[in-house]
Amino acid sequence: MTKEIALRIDRQVDIVPRLTQAEVLIGKGIQAGPVEVIVRRPNDKRTLDQNKKLWPMLSDVARQCTLIVDGESVKAPAEDWKEVFTNALRKHQRVAKGLDGGLVFLGARTSRMKKAEFAELIELIYAYGAEQNIRWSEPALKAYQDYREVAA
Repeated sequence: MTKEIALRIDRQVDIVPRLTQAEVLIGKGIQAGPVEVIVRRPNDKRTLDQNKKLWPMLSDVARQCTLIVDGESVKAPAEDWKEVFTNALRKHQRVAKGLDGGLVFLGARTSRMKKAEFAELIELIYAYGAEQNIRWSEPALKAYQDYREVAA
């Protein structure tokens, strides 16, 4: 069984204590075989689990709410709701004129979000859902606490 232990170093003063801790762990681990030490920056990118949670939530909103599009209240697909929530999360939206007129919002991509920002997006959708009395499906409710903890 492979066991992985990560020691995070956030400040200069943490280096020596963490190296001392690493030395103890390596000493214990080497008794069972070779040990690999890797130095890297922490992964702050959104997780696949976060992405899997997003789509059931957006589907729940799309089934139960309408969106004003071109002045009409319509049942919009989950993809449209994703754009609405993603743009609402941004403090400033860049807007371009479309090729045939109209407006295009630029730069709001969930694929570029870090874990904490993605957690904020999920929180935003939950808040909207509370205001609209959304009944969440089981996939949308699953692991809710995990995402709250990521944002902390």
